[in-house]
Amino acid sequence: MKLSPNANPPEPADLLIRLHNQTGAGVDVTGNEHGHSSRWHCHGCGDHSGQHSLPFTRREANEHATTCRASHHRLG
Repeated sequence: MKLSPNANPPEPADLLIRLHNQTGAGVDVTGNEHGHSSRWHCHGCGDHSGQHSLPFTRREANEHATTCRASHHRLG
């Protein structure tokens, strides 16, 4: 098992918003610029969402970032 901090991962090309959880790990909201299809991914715990509208995704990602205390994500 390998653990790696993911507080500042490289920005994906379709990054719309980067939030940070309680320990500073990135929570990325990605999708198209029109907000019709977006999703979020936590680089702390590895949790993620399905595709939704941007307002829904932003709210869900913010709620996750507010409560998540994970600072490492298990890699392979």
